[in-house]
Amino acid sequence: MIVFISQLAGTEPELLRVDRIVGKNISILGMARSGLALAKTLKELGANVFVSDLKNENNLKSETKELKRLKIDFETGGHTQKLLQEKDYLVLSPGVPGDIPIVKEAEFLGIPVFSEVEVAYWLCPSEIVAITGSNGKTTTTTLVGEILKKAGKETSVAGNIGVAFSGILNQISSSGIVVLEVSSFQLEKIQEFKPKVSAILNLSPDHLDRYPNLDSYIQTKFRIFENQDNSDFAVLNYDDPILRKKASEIKAPVLFFSTQAELEEGGYLKDKNLIIKLGGKEKRITDINQIGIKGPHNLSNAACASLIATILGVKGGAVAEVLKEFKGVEHRLEPVAEINGIRFINDSKATNVDSVWYALQSVDKPVILIAGGKDKGGDFSKLADLIKEKVKLLILIGQAREKIKSTLGHLTETVEAQDLAEAVQIANKKAQTGDAVLLSPACASFDMFLNFEERGKTFKQEVAKLKKNG
Repeated sequence: MIVFISQLAGTEPELLRVDRIVGKNISILGMARSGLALAKTLKELGANVFVSDLKNENNLKSETKELKRLKIDFETGGHTQKLLQEKDYLVLSPGVPGDIPIVKEAEFLGIPVFSEVEVAYWLCPSEIVAITGSNGKTTTTTLVGEILKKAGKETSVAGNIGVAFSGILNQISSSGIVVLEVSSFQLEKIQEFKPKVSAILNLSPDHLDRYPNLDSYIQTKFRIFENQDNSDFAVLNYDDPILRKKASEIKAPVLFFSTQAELEEGGYLKDKNLIIKLGGKEKRITDINQIGIKGPHNLSNAACASLIATILGVKGGAVAEVLKEFKGVEHRLEPVAEINGIRFINDSKATNVDSVWYALQSVDKPVILIAGGKDKGGDFSKLADLIKEKVKLLILIGQAREKIKSTLGHLTETVEAQDLAEAVQIANKKAQTGDAVLLSPACASFDMFLNFEERGKTFKQEVAKLKKNG
C-alpha cells in the first residue's frame, strides 16, 4: 500500500489532486518502466487502471507478471478499443508517440490524453527542478541531485534518467526537491506541469524520426517553461543561439550560464574559475581544472548545475565539493577498462550526432569508433572534420550503418560488423597501445537492444571477456 510522505507531513490532500485519480477509469499506453510505475501508483490510490502495449506478452513477461500480481487489467500485442471504452483519460508512456491512431481517436472522442510526467506532477508535493536539452541531461540532472544531497536537502532524482517520476511519489515530502530529467516525449502531453526551476542545456537536431522538423522539436522542448510564472526560474545556455533568441518568449525570470562569455548575471567562467553571480553578488565556485568531469560539454553542464543549485540556496562549498568528486554517469564517456595500453570507453548514451561530436572532442587519443543503430534522422556529416582528425578506424553496426558509411566512410578506414560483439573483437584486433576504443553510436539502440543501457552493458561485457582472455 502506497503511503504518501506528504500526507504524513500535513500537506493539504486537495493540493495533490487525488480527486483526479480516485474512482477514475484510466488507460495507460506502454508497459515499460514509466507505465508500470504509474499503473501501480494509480491502482493504490483507487483508480480503475487498464494498461496496453504493442509488444506480445512473451516479450513482457516480468511486466505482465507484476500487473497480474497487482490485479491490474491489461492487453498486449496491440491497442484495442478497450483503451477507450468508458475511460476518463489516457496516459502515454514516454516511448508512445502522441500521433498514433488510437490516441488520435481518443482526442477525437474528447477523451483527455496526458503524459506520465503530467499525472505524476498532480501528485507531487515537492518543488521540482526539470532539466531537458539535446545533450547532457543525465549528467546535469545527476549532478544537481548530488549537490542538493551534499547540501543536506531532501532530494529525489527521477524522470528520463531511469527511475519513473510516478515511482518515487511515496518517497517525497513537501519539504523536498525532485530533480527530473525530462525528454521532449514527456513534454508532448503536459497540461499543468510547472517546475520551480526549468532548464534547457542546448538544442540540436534530434528525434527527427518522430518530429516533422527541427522547429517542432524545439517548440516541444520549450513546453518545459509553458506554465511557469514570475515566481519560478528558467535557466538557459547563453552559448546556444537558438536558446538566446527564444529567451524572450519565456514568462519566468531567465538566468543564463555560459562557458564562452562573461555574463552580467548567471553562471560563467572568469580567470579559469567557475563563477555564479546573482543579485549583483559574484561568487567563485571552483577552479575549472578541479572539476572531475572533463570536456567542454561537461564544463557547460557543471556551470548549469552550479547555477541551479545556487538558485535553490546551496552554498558554494557544497557545490565545489561535488564538482571535484563527481566522475560522471554510467554509459556517458564511462571508462570501462585498459587492456594492453588500449582504453575502452562506453558512451552508449550518445544517441545523437552532437553527443558523438562532444565525445570525440573529449578523447585525446587516436580513436577506434563504434557507431550505428536506429537512425533518428541525424546529420552525420557534422562529424566529418572530427572523423578525419581523430578516428583511425570506424566500425559500423545496426540499421543506420549504410547511411553512416555513405556519409563518413570515405574519410577513414571503415568496416561493418554484424553486432556489437563482433565490433569489439574487430576493434581489439586493430587497436594499438595508446589507442581508445569508443562506443559512441550517434543513434538510438532499439534496432538491436531494449535501450541504450542494455547496449552499454553489452559493450562492457564484451570488453570484460577480452580482459579475462588476456
